[in-house]
This record gives sequence, C-alpha cells and structure tokens, in this order.
Amino acid sequence: MKNKIYISLVFMLLSAGLQAQNREILLPPHTVHPYSETGDTLPVMIIPDIYVYPPTTFKNTGEEEKYKKLIRDVKRTLPYAKLIYTTLIETYEYMQTLPTAKQRQDHMKRMEKELYAEYFPVLKKMSLSQGKLLIKLINRECNQSSYDILKAFLGSFRAGFWNFFAGIFGASLKSEWNPQGKDAVTERIIVLVEEGAL
Repeated sequence: MKNKIYISLVFMLLSAGLQAQNREILLPPHTVHPYSETGDTLPVMIIPDIYVYPPTTFKNTGEEEKYKKLIRDVKRTLPYAKLIYTTLIETYEYMQTLPTAKQRQDHMKRMEKELYAEYFPVLKKMSLSQGKLLIKLINRECNQSSYDILKAFLGSFRAGFWNFFAGIFGASLKSEWNPQGKDAVTERIIVLVEEGAL
C-alpha cells in the first residue's frame, strides 16, 4: 500500500558548428564559444567544478552499512528525480501552447497514463525510505517541494490530499532539501555519484 502511494505521487509529479578565420574549429566539449577581442579567436571554456571530500570514517559497521544503503538508494532514486524535473519543464512548456483548459487537462491525463504504464513496474519496487528520499531529491532538482509542484498542476485540494496521504506513512510532500544541514551526507553522495566517483 505504501509503495502505491509513492508511485502515485511520482506519477502525479510527472503528469506534471562554429567557424573562425574561414576554417572550422573543433572545440572541446565544455567550450561555450570562440571569443575575439583583438581579431584573434580564443576558445572560452567552462571547466566543471571539482569537489574533494575527506575520506569517510565510520564509528561502527552499522554506520558504514547505513552509508552504503544511502549510496544505493541515491543511485536508484536520483535518475527519477532528474526525470521528473525534465518532464515537468517539457510538460509546462507544451501546456503553454494548448489554448484551452480542457486540452491541458486532457494532455495531463494522457501523459499520466503513459508514464504510469512505463514506470510503474520499476517504482513499485521502491522501499519506503527510497520513496522519502525521492521526495527530497525532487525538491533538490526542481528547487520546489513536491507539494508545490502538485499544487501548481492539480490544485491545492488534491495536493493537500496527497500530502495527508503521505503523512500517514511518515512522509511529507513539503520536505525541503537542506544540503548544509541534515542532508549534507546525501548531498555529498549525490555529488560523488554525478562525478562518477561512486
């Protein structure tokens, strides 16, 4: 039952070449554009941030196992949080092109059905802790709570209903991401996963 709630919540959220000096320049992948100040062309490059953390130490094996479980949960849920963000942006932009409220509502229903069919088998296998983590990661990726996203797409009554329902299982759709506080360890894991270090 608890897994179905998180799955339903996820689906509700989802249902939400350069040239210079007459020759071609092959630029590294992080190059933005050539820049010319005095007639010479210089590539302007974005160098990604590199994060260096001290080695992780554990007080006991139980703490180490908890850390390993968090790594596993982040690797499992982070792609879905990113997918939700991408889907929300695409859905919002597409819905702005629809002229009537009925067409927007029909599109949301159709999209919800398609996403449910595609992702239900995977999401139903998530644990309660993974569901709670997913709610927090959605807040991290989208820079707003799951509650706010549902409220924007479905209205405050339905968003409140889903938040109440999540509360029955000890979760809150209003959970906020705090990378300097209680979510610092999770943020570190996410950064390391995104860099490919974990």
